[in-house]
Amino acid sequence: MREPFEKGERNCDGRPKGPHHHPGAKTFRRGRALEFLSVLEVKRTTLRQQVEAPEYQEIKPVLLGELKAVEMIIDEYTRHFELRGREAEEPRPENTEGD
Repeated sequence: MREPFEKGERNCDGRPKGPHHHPGAKTFRRGRALEFLSVLEVKRTTLRQQVEAPEYQEIKPVLLGELKAVEMIIDEYTRHFELRGREAEEPRPENTEGD
């Protein structure tokens, strides 16, 4: 059985040895996390537009499956990295069209 790590010991990549800690979004490169979230949101928007477009009606079931998968990834990603999407941070404008 290995002895507990000594203060000052380093692992193979040069970082101090110690208990493993999974950092949250604050210590993760938050800018990159938000940038990737933005990419996912663009994909979601594109898929929503394709689902509604008449030229994609033949593959609508595939698009709906992809849309559902991307939305699930966004939900898991925001939960894991403790992020809020722009939709949660900014108030949504009220839809006054068609009323």
